[in-house]
Amino acid sequence: MKKTAAALCAAVVLIAGLWVLNELSAQTVLRIYDYETKEIYVEVPAKEGDKLFFGWIHSWEKIPWHEYYHIDANGDLILDMIAYPAFGAGIPENKGTEVWIDDDGMIYMNNIGQVFHEFTWINSHFATRDIALNDVVIATGETLPEHTRVNLVVTKRRFFDGKGTGK
Repeated sequence: MKKTAAALCAAVVLIAGLWVLNELSAQTVLRIYDYETKEIYVEVPAKEGDKLFFGWIHSWEKIPWHEYYHIDANGDLILDMIAYPAFGAGIPENKGTEVWIDDDGMIYMNNIGQVFHEFTWINSHFATRDIALNDVVIATGETLPEHTRVNLVVTKRRFFDGKGTGK
């Protein structure tokens, strides 16, 4: 009976230790992956306060559309600002609390604060432009598979998730 209790206690301590190691070794990453197969195309370290830029071409108007986000403490993407050169189909006229036209001719709408837990889109080599984290391009439409449904999410990469240590 004592051996069984000692073995059970040791197993509980081992499991608890592995769980703590898994949680403590977790690294926050920004991941772009295939929606269906879960194949990871891009994975880079990310943290609260990091800035994400998502640039694309509007499908109907064929004009550039820029989105500026920051990562919050929960790993959510907070839409701070959008910019585009003209209004048209599906383009909002009332986002945020501050609007101006810059010297570059772009209309900026700032202080939006819209929360996104993740993005899902059908990638296009033409429409998806640059995706940058802290001004470093991490992907473009051409580096991601054409006409593929992809996700972008900020998540935890853990030691025992089959992806290694995340270093």
